Amino acid sequence: MTPPGDPASSDFPGCCPSALPDRTSDVRAAVLRASVDAPLPDGAPCRRLPHDATPRIARATGARLRDVEATACDAGIMPERYIRNHAFFSPAEQARLLRATVLLVGLGGLGGHVLDMLARAGVGRIVGVDGDVFEAGNLNRQLLSAEARLGMPKAEAAALHVAAVNGAVEFAGVASFVDAAGLDGLCAGRVPVRAGDEPAAADGGRADDAAGACRNLPLPDLVVDALGGLASRMALHGAAARAGLPLVTAAVAGLTGLVATVQPGSMSPYELLGAGGAAEDGLGTPAPAVACAASMQTSEALRLLAGRPPLDGVLLFDLSDGTFQRVRL
Repeated sequence: MTPPGDPASSDFPGCCPSALPDRTSDVRAAVLRASVDAPLPDGAPCRRLPHDATPRIARATGARLRDVEATACDAGIMPERYIRNHAFFSPAEQARLLRATVLLVGLGGLGGHVLDMLARAGVGRIVGVDGDVFEAGNLNRQLLSAEARLGMPKAEAAALHVAAVNGAVEFAGVASFVDAAGLDGLCAGRVPVRAGDEPAAADGGRADDAAGACRNLPLPDLVVDALGGLASRMALHGAAARAGLPLVTAAVAGLTGLVATVQPGSMSPYELLGAGGAAEDGLGTPAPAVACAASMQTSEALRLLAGRPPLDGVLLFDLSDGTFQRVRL
């Protein structure tokens, strides 16, 4: 996987213009001044950027929050909010995450958990797509749902959640159902906006600038398939393949599930399952299985974004007997 791209995009909702090239040194100097030596939880030495220093530096230099954090990582300084990730991601890998863009299709059971973990990990840009609204049947498993949010568009709830969890992450929510042509557009960094399809901005609102952003989205580095059932998955997998993008997928039925990475040109596990009815309709989708699949799906997505090779094959699990098995297609 090539290093995540990070072109300046003032169209992306919730983001400020990128720091000008001649201010990069100002950001770095401010980061170096604000950083402190503080041991890691295991006592190992560490240079870190205090959490409250990031917004101060952003305001003083005109940089985006994630640019400040990435600049710190470039200097070997870990932003304080990511300290507990130190054993999993080096500062250089954390910088890759902050400069990455993920296209997340589906913001329900799987997607809500994945969104939360990507935001907490510091993935810099997330485009979330879901045209559905919350209903009572979602409350058993969907992280973004709540009784007070019944009837709320899932893309709007996702924007509110990201803004509350990590202000450095820039989110654009596409609150519409997207057809095959639309999926191709999303994988290419664009999507048609129809009348009444105003996407959710990063602050949870609906604004003209957010609608404009969805006509010119950042190019994704990775696609996450968090759809339910089988009907739309193959269209998404095809769009990712045509765009040359890796895709991480997961599915749940009862207490069983699967997680896999589909590289361009490789077989999707759903090619073996056909296009019949979804097993989840009969077996249900209990919260433990959904959270388990989403955790493994996010772990694999973060591996790829950090520049590590994907795991081979399809991971199958069954929580009814605690078994996990990896098989090759």
